[in-house]
Amino acid sequence: MSGWAGVWLGLMTLATPARAAILWSDPGPTLVHENGEGTDILHGTVKRDTASSDTLYFKFHVDPLSDVSSELYSAGFQLFEGDTERLGVGNSWKAWAYSAFNTDETGTNNQVPGDMDLHSASPESYEPGSFLEYELPRRGVGRTIVFKVQYVPDGDDLVTVWVHPDLASGATEASQPESLTTHFKADASFNQIHLRHQGGGDGWTFSDMAIATSFNDFIMPHFWERRWFIALGVFILLILTATIIRIVERRRFQYQLQHATQERALERERARIAQDLHDDLGSSLTRISLLSSLLQADKDNPDQVTFHAGKLSEAASQTVRALEEIVWAVRPGSDSLQSLVEYIAHFANELFENNPTRCRLDLPHDLPTKPLPPDVRHNIFLIVKEALTNALRHAGAKEVHVQAKVSADALEILVQDDGRGFEPSMPATEGRRHGLGNMHRRAETIGGTLELQSTSGKGTTVRLVVNLADGTDP
Repeated sequence: MSGWAGVWLGLMTLATPARAAILWSDPGPTLVHENGEGTDILHGTVKRDTASSDTLYFKFHVDPLSDVSSELYSAGFQLFEGDTERLGVGNSWKAWAYSAFNTDETGTNNQVPGDMDLHSASPESYEPGSFLEYELPRRGVGRTIVFKVQYVPDGDDLVTVWVHPDLASGATEASQPESLTTHFKADASFNQIHLRHQGGGDGWTFSDMAIATSFNDFIMPHFWERRWFIALGVFILLILTATIIRIVERRRFQYQLQHATQERALERERARIAQDLHDDLGSSLTRISLLSSLLQADKDNPDQVTFHAGKLSEAASQTVRALEEIVWAVRPGSDSLQSLVEYIAHFANELFENNPTRCRLDLPHDLPTKPLPPDVRHNIFLIVKEALTNALRHAGAKEVHVQAKVSADALEILVQDDGRGFEPSMPATEGRRHGLGNMHRRAETIGGTLELQSTSGKGTTVRLVVNLADGTDP
């Protein structure tokens, strides 16, 4: 048996309420009409004799097709012991009202020995001493009757009858009102049950018949107390539980995957920073050290001192700029569109400072708070940096235009110059080939597209588009 099947059976066992023992039942309906003594419907399922000492409860529902007010008849649910008639409950020949017959007592208003009119919550009238203080069977007015037999060994059995008792959920035997309760003694030994009708009218229809060991077994539970509803509730609970577990596990897996992705991104960023420190700062510091040595060696040559000092200043500036880039890359507050655009503006202003080439910036303000992973942000900056450096060193441009556009799901950056340009089909220099290759690889790494347009004598345009909808959120 699977684990879920075991859970299901366990919950069903816990959820199913304890019920009294139903010894026999017949839901019917069964129509009886002019059938004399009737025939046995019990077939030996239950029986009691004069030695019995327990208690049984009997229930049946009747729908009269005869009206006592105009038709004389008898009908009933009767116990038989072999061929001997015992206690019957229904309507006796001359009782007219709902009544018991073959009892050991006779009702105050009854004329036939052994007849006992039954109390009802719907009597015909309240005139004392008249059968009208009892309920007459009426055509089309159904009634449920429950009677209890407390068996007394070798003595008169104690009988209690309720006409149309309250069987709603929460009701009990003790809560039944006296107005519909009748007590008497009778011989209720039996091994058969007969349904009977004799006389006028169209008979009686019997249904919902049962014998039980407790009054509570006849109580009609609320729909939410029924087994089918409990089973449905348990099934829905299992489905909800399984769904919740699946959602929790899925979210946990997504969190772990996201955490692992962030860890890998962090490791890549750490490796990149270490590489930048080694390559940029290391080479710059080595160059500064070399220039310092040359400066010291040529200290007696003013022209060489001036030349080396200029190179030393340039190397120091490059080192400071490289250090700024590394600090900006690792600073947590830099992981946004706004920080990227602001740093591009800062870098461009410093790069073109004291240079005849004019740099015109067309960058948006108050950008949306869109986060950018460090590697995406850094690669975008390096592509722009390469484009600006190429425009300054190789294009011979009078003006460089930097423009950024941000939409709901994309970032577009344009770097245009009015320099000498080049024919893309012509062989490129080693430095230019290396730089363009780096730009394309960086764009592919972050899932962006890089377009390069250039014509000899008409300048160059570098266009970078990065998708912000996918792959850029941390």
